[in-house]
Amino acid sequence: MVKIEVLENEGKISRIRETELDRYTNFYTESYEDNLKHSEATLETYPRWSIISGYYSMHDISKLVIAKVYRFKVEREVHATTIKVLRELLKDEETLKLIEEGYEEFQNLANELSDAKKDRVKVQYYTGTAFMKERYKGRAFEFHADVVKPYIEKIKKLLEKDDN
Repeated sequence: MVKIEVLENEGKISRIRETELDRYTNFYTESYEDNLKHSEATLETYPRWSIISGYYSMHDISKLVIAKVYRFKVEREVHATTIKVLRELLKDEETLKLIEEGYEEFQNLANELSDAKKDRVKVQYYTGTAFMKERYKGRAFEFHADVVKPYIEKIKKLLEKDDN
């Protein structure tokens, strides 16, 4: 595990000044909520975008809890660093597994985009098919129900504890 001090020394995270805290927490609250709504709204029509938005909702609420509870902001290599910070700060293995699954799903989509860029024919003839749309739709519904929603609920509980 990477220690918080190492991440600070590498410039990947830094302390949030008290005067910045409200700005950070307000931004990440709005952002995770917007992404969650977008994820839900696009499950049927644009399932790949639903997966991406669902992951970003998880990512933003993670940065919210890191900012609000622990007073850190993520500066560099934000996706990987966010997960490293959570591994160090959270002791709930189930919650950590969910964010790692979310990141993996996001990475899979990013890799598909990269592959598509290299091989336009693959995208043109396969990813736009009805079969692939149904496949993504199934993945999107499963991802939303089994990963995004449980993760958001677990992090919201952490945030509620901090409010008390």
